[in-house]
Amino acid sequence: MSRNGVIASVLVAGLLVSGCGTPRFGALGPAPTAAPSSTTPSSTALPSTAPPSAAATERPDPTPSKEPPRSPSTTPPGPAGTRDTVTIELWLVRAGQLVPTRRARPATVATSRLALTELAAGPTPAEAAAGLATLVPAGIEVTRITDGTATLRVPSVGDPAERRLREAQVVWTLTQFPTVRQVSLGGTGPVGRPDYADLLPPIVVTSPTAGERVAAPLVVTGTATVFEATVSVRVLDAAGREVATGFGTASCGSGCRGGYRVVVGWRAAREQQGTVEVYEVSAFDGSRINTTAVPVILAPGA
Repeated sequence: MSRNGVIASVLVAGLLVSGCGTPRFGALGPAPTAAPSSTTPSSTALPSTAPPSAAATERPDPTPSKEPPRSPSTTPPGPAGTRDTVTIELWLVRAGQLVPTRRARPATVATSRLALTELAAGPTPAEAAAGLATLVPAGIEVTRITDGTATLRVPSVGDPAERRLREAQVVWTLTQFPTVRQVSLGGTGPVGRPDYADLLPPIVVTSPTAGERVAAPLVVTGTATVFEATVSVRVLDAAGREVATGFGTASCGSGCRGGYRVVVGWRAAREQQGTVEVYEVSAFDGSRINTTAVPVILAPGA
């Protein structure tokens, strides 16, 4: 082999090796056995599923964000006569914490207006039954988006905790768009997601969402800050029987929030109501703690 051929072979081998890597998180198999917990499940909840293939954008801001889009996506063109849709992420509240959900609506360039309108409209019946609510009133609109900052004014009514939750709903919802990195609420300066991160529960579930029809295998995603980064999942049928379990590790361990992805499957003879529970196994007594329960519709599984 010539000298040039040897060099080319070495370069190709080096590229193949550098392209391989070990994922930081994934499904690890059956969940650890946990004793029943008397703790009431906390809210469904974030941070986000993997970004969809295409993002909705805002017309007012000519300068795109340097951050990748977090949630909005558009569907491919459908049959003649159908309209494209955009999927937006909304942050509702339950038990004083932020909870994410999604809406698919006809595509529009005014995505911030659409998101705030949906946020003010509040939860669906299935979400309301799961305890989700909104504190954002109708009529709030973005007046401008400049250099990645959306400007609007949020009513300062209610007690301080309620006002802060309302602001957090708006900030977390608007900053999903690639043109919005911060939000100016008419206060001392622009704010972002980190300013309200303490309003997230220990375990956030971004998929599935309340009332969603799910089929096996189900991919459960979200973010968590739990002991040794271990997130456990179980699926309950309409009778409360455990039909599937699994666990995985978040991309960051105790003391920091990381993303997780757990795949579970089940066998069911008929479509029925069900619940997906995502929780942490207590290092103290093995009980389920920091539980996030998501009511769903279980499709039959083979």
